[in-house]
Amino acid sequence: MKKVVIYTDGACSGNPGPGGWGAILSYNGHMKEMSGGEENTTNNRMELMAAISSLEALKETCEVDLYSDSKYLVDSVNKGWVFTWEKAGFMKKGKLVPNTDLWKRILTLIRTHSVTFIWVKGHASNEFNNRCDELAVSEWKRIRSSL
Repeated sequence: MKKVVIYTDGACSGNPGPGGWGAILSYNGHMKEMSGGEENTTNNRMELMAAISSLEALKETCEVDLYSDSKYLVDSVNKGWVFTWEKAGFMKKGKLVPNTDLWKRILTLIRTHSVTFIWVKGHASNEFNNRCDELAVSEWKRIRSSL
């Protein structure tokens, strides 16, 4: 199985507001940058979309180390919260779990690939996380300027 390293980040101007995400995929010495965004979204949705979009870009089943500065993303998977939500029909305290549509996509992807989620400190010394942040910010700025 191919081993891929992915770095992701999401950003938003306002919460909600224009948002962007960025990702860097690394395989066998090759790097690929990806980014995208939405007009009216949240930071958490952009963090999830960075992971989803990068995993969906993989053309075959892979072993993935996915680095993110989002505790929301990393802890929800690593601490098993998303699996608990799934078993409860994505209901928590009588309310639908936020971002259920995206969590369902993540569950499908982590059942396709062997994904290890690793938290990294944001806005620190990690060059790949910093680059993902630049990509995400440039997306929300691009979207904001077109509104």
